[in-house]
Amino acid sequence: MSTSRLALLAALLAATLLTGCATTQTTQSGVVGVERKQYVGLVSEAEAEQQSALAYQETLKEAEKKKLLNPDSAETRRVRQIADRLIAQVGVFREDALKWDWQVNVMESKEINAYCMAGGKIMVYTGLLDQIKPTDDELAAVMGHEISHALREHVREQMSRAKVQQFGLIGLAALIGISTQSSDNAASALALGGTLATVALTLPNSRTAEQEADDIGLELMARAAYNPNAAVTLWEKMNAQGGAKPPAFLSTHPSDQSRMDDLKKLIPKVMPLYEQAKGGK
Repeated sequence: MSTSRLALLAALLAATLLTGCATTQTTQSGVVGVERKQYVGLVSEAEAEQQSALAYQETLKEAEKKKLLNPDSAETRRVRQIADRLIAQVGVFREDALKWDWQVNVMESKEINAYCMAGGKIMVYTGLLDQIKPTDDELAAVMGHEISHALREHVREQMSRAKVQQFGLIGLAALIGISTQSSDNAASALALGGTLATVALTLPNSRTAEQEADDIGLELMARAAYNPNAAVTLWEKMNAQGGAKPPAFLSTHPSDQSRMDDLKKLIPKVMPLYEQAKGGK
């Protein structure tokens, strides 16, 4: 069977499995209007949160072992204060998130990075603080973006897609092995399908996930009385750190002019929320 036909079969199998998955709206749409329904049915919310919590605890243990955590530092207090204000607003998008076991830590690292795992496990690297030197508003933009990934269950969505890919490849390998009576052909199908599925399933949705996190994060920071315009200046600072070796943060958070343009277009929608929050602060 030709390579092109193998690729087509892999794509059809993955698409068929994905179409068969139940879809859900993980959050309320908010003022920013995030309404995409997601394929998350193959992984439970509890499973995603459990695996994220285990990974987070392992990170904390390793960091403590290497003396990279300092919960009493001024930086950590600052990060946690900003996080608290943002977390207080998550009920707008999903009320259950207010009851999550939120954890916020800062780790010593030269990497310009931050993340929020499923269930509200936040980590900020000192490289982000030391090299970008964000204002509180700009730091709120980073953290609001990362919190939004957790609210939208993007980790769970990726896990579900990984299972679709896995099931599709197993089915494809079996089909090729039977039709050609060759285990070698089946193995080749697995290798080819793995590459195809990564391109066809993971990459397109990662862009969508980033857009959603930008949008929801912008509303979260506005509701928490952080100036939404700081989201634009943040990405300007991030871009300035680019060059031959861009920050790790940008490897998974593509930052370009079109992204900043999108944020600028959305800011007028959330500015009334900011003004209201600022007035009542």
